[in-house]
Amino acid sequence: MKKRTPLRPRGEVPLPPDPRQSKSRLWLTFPAPLITRPVIWELGQKFKVVFNLRQVSVGKDIGIVCLELDGARTEIKNAINWLEKLGVEVEPVEIGVLES
Repeated sequence: MKKRTPLRPRGEVPLPPDPRQSKSRLWLTFPAPLITRPVIWELGQKFKVVFNLRQVSVGKDIGIVCLELDGARTEIKNAINWLEKLGVEVEPVEIGVLES
């Protein structure tokens, strides 16, 4: 009798997007006292978000970062509130600014 080989999976069926998931693009402006602190690393440790640095400019007096956050809307809101409490100015990126 011939031995049957197990069927191979054809791949996972993609899940529909979770309506609670969100992606936000933000401009962060760091004051001088926070420039050397690893704030974005801390953000990734404290909150369940995935971050992507899109653009960074750091001087001795100010730091400006364009950051993309991906995760649950509540986590993103909590992360933004935390940044603002630290003294980071947070503004949304206008649609299409980074795509050009």
